[in-house]
Amino acid sequence: MQPPIPIVIGTRGSQLATTQTGMVRNALQQHWGDAVEVSLEIITTQGDIDRQSLSQIGGQGIFARQIERSLLRGSIDLAVHSLKDLPTEMDDDLVLAAIPPREDVRDVLVTRDGGSLEELPEGARIGTGSARRQAQLANQRPDLHFVDIRGNVGTRLRKVYDGDADAVVLAAAGLRRLGLHDRISHYLDPLTVLPAPGQGALGLQMRADATEKQTYVAILDDQATHASVTVERAFLASLGGGCRSPIGAWARPEDEGLRVDGIVLRPDGTDPCRATRTGATEDASLLGTQLDFVGKRVDSHYKGDAAGFLDEIEFIAINYGSSDSRGAPDDPISHVSFYN
Repeated sequence: MQPPIPIVIGTRGSQLATTQTGMVRNALQQHWGDAVEVSLEIITTQGDIDRQSLSQIGGQGIFARQIERSLLRGSIDLAVHSLKDLPTEMDDDLVLAAIPPREDVRDVLVTRDGGSLEELPEGARIGTGSARRQAQLANQRPDLHFVDIRGNVGTRLRKVYDGDADAVVLAAAGLRRLGLHDRISHYLDPLTVLPAPGQGALGLQMRADATEKQTYVAILDDQATHASVTVERAFLASLGGGCRSPIGAWARPEDEGLRVDGIVLRPDGTDPCRATRTGATEDASLLGTQLDFVGKRVDSHYKGDAAGFLDEIEFIAINYGSSDSRGAPDDPISHVSFYN
């Protein structure tokens, strides 16, 4: 009998990060049994140490760089990232070995009285650390006041219960993974407040040369999710944006192929530029690996600015996978066995 293959998973130390990593560990052990020996290593990132607002820290990858360095050094074999926090540009020696089935893509409101966005009083204070959420909510409700917040999920929830904010905006996926779905007051329509590219998905990152261990991790990959987030991240990369930019995108499989909505706004929510495209299936053996962006023209006044305002966006997704990869329902709150 061969000894088990050791797989060391690196993760941040927050409750959400360790919960997500535990899901990956359990899925690997359930599938491979004694063939693998999975262990966890907690890694502290810049985003965990620096308590400034995310807009002040700036840049991409503040929650990922240190974990990627550990991968490159070989001290861990696998990194589990919230995909929305992972920069679109990766070191050539790293790959995304798998993207498991996606959780709920939507943003949610948590309020003291359980009210919806429309029911918030004029001038309500909304806690969020996301430029994307703030811009889209300001576009819907210009009267709202925004409070910059940092910290883990529990810290953010306390902002509401302690009276520091009338509501906070969080990702549904994080609350659901932590078993806190009962705290959700209102789900925001994902076509009204487009999620961050990759929101609700996990990225399982490995060294490119670790081909043997990649085969053990690859079984967790979900083709429909992988195709969707590939389109979203390509859209983000084409605009030079990061997870701190007011850019939203949501791709999902539909009967005619892959439908994607994208939006870019100024930080104050004005001048939204939005596009919707659908790409037809052209080759059943390929899955979302080719994406063309055409007709893109960036206003020179905003070029290079985090606002990334576009005059025109057109994008076409081609080669979206086979019919058996389209099992994911269009309902954004649907779940699959990975989360059971």
